[in-house]
Amino acid sequence: MGGFHIWNQFNQGARFLRSLRQQKFVRGFNLVIVCLICLGIGWGSSAPALAEDYNKEFLVGADFSGRVLTDSSFTKANLRNSNFSHADLRGVSFFGANLEAANLEGANLSSATLDTARFSTANLTNAVLEGAFAFNAKFDGAIIDGADFTDVEFRQDAQLLLCKVAKGKNPTTGRNTRDSLNCP
Repeated sequence: MGGFHIWNQFNQGARFLRSLRQQKFVRGFNLVIVCLICLGIGWGSSAPALAEDYNKEFLVGADFSGRVLTDSSFTKANLRNSNFSHADLRGVSFFGANLEAANLEGANLSSATLDTARFSTANLTNAVLEGAFAFNAKFDGAIIDGADFTDVEFRQDAQLLLCKVAKGKNPTTGRNTRDSLNCP
């Protein structure tokens, strides 16, 4: 069934491309581009989603809840009061982003770049930040109950600030927040 489905998609794509070429919409190199688009994201294929670029965007109050945004970039974006709850944010760049009062509850931020991002009063309840780079990130007033900070790189003063409010156990990884922060 799977092979037939792929072959059927390929035939539909080929017919579509022939019709475009006959109408002189597509020539040479552009044909390759259109072909890749048709086969990669057209006709319900299961190809992985492409990373999005939201750099320097004004996205105050935006709703990204539950979305798969792996490897996307939000560098220097204004994301104040945005909702990223339960989003897949693995490998995402939030470099220099404003995430003040953002909802990141249950989000997966593994291997994310959080350097110089502002998480002031953000909700990081049950978030997974394993392996993230958060040097110079600001977490003042952030809610981190059940968050997993295993192998996160950040400044010692930020770590001590987080240790003062750290509590809970992450439901996904099973790690205690205080342990993941290496609190004294």
